[in-house]
Amino acid sequence: MERENMVKSVSRALDIINIVGLKKDGLGVTDISKQMDINKSSVFRILATLVRYGYIEQDEETGRYKLGYKFLEISSKLLESIDLRAEARPFLRELEKETNEVIHLVVYDQGEVVYIEKLEGNETLRMHSKVGKRAPMHCTSVGKAILAHLPSSEVADILERKGLPVHTDYTITDRDTFLQELAGVKHKGYALDLEENEYGIRCIAVPIFDHLGKVSAAISLSGPTIRMTDERLEQLKPRMMKIGKQISGRLGHSGPIS
Repeated sequence: MERENMVKSVSRALDIINIVGLKKDGLGVTDISKQMDINKSSVFRILATLVRYGYIEQDEETGRYKLGYKFLEISSKLLESIDLRAEARPFLRELEKETNEVIHLVVYDQGEVVYIEKLEGNETLRMHSKVGKRAPMHCTSVGKAILAHLPSSEVADILERKGLPVHTDYTITDRDTFLQELAGVKHKGYALDLEENEYGIRCIAVPIFDHLGKVSAAISLSGPTIRMTDERLEQLKPRMMKIGKQISGRLGHSGPIS
């Protein structure tokens, strides 16, 4: 019975934390009591314990309770411990199993993308990509997925330094056309590479966002033109965007995109 009461108290404490966390200006004991349908004395005792350990703090002027700075300490430690590859791997493997195609995970670095994970799939496909290798941004789906969410000044700097060199006959080399392409990518939520980097290869990619809402990486699915038809790309769009959101969520992203 005692253990049951302890678990109930913990449950109530977590409920209070969730309720208080939803109100920027905090809540009073009466407000919390009404929302939880428990007496004010019970709420006060739980709040006093949470205040003691730093999880809740009370505003001296208003008397309202707000989340304490202990959560910042804990969240910073959690964010420091997050490993992008480890968090993304289960989702990438699931996608590989579903599609049997090549899956890439890349990060952005100094105007280029760097492959940090590659799953080969079960279908035969030769690509230049490999873990640790760098690739241009303007002609890859992962590059465009990231560029579309970078500040315009940073995009301008990258284009100035890197240019839009030709890789295939399908590479976009006109600056205005490319900027329109990025605007479309940002609006739609995904990017395509239609043989722009390698002949015979089509790719679809989605961005990954960190806890600050900033783009930090991208994942792509690649296949030969014979399999990656317009119809299949259309079918893959919602699946890719869902996985992008799931991985972003694992990195702490839940709010609007910066």
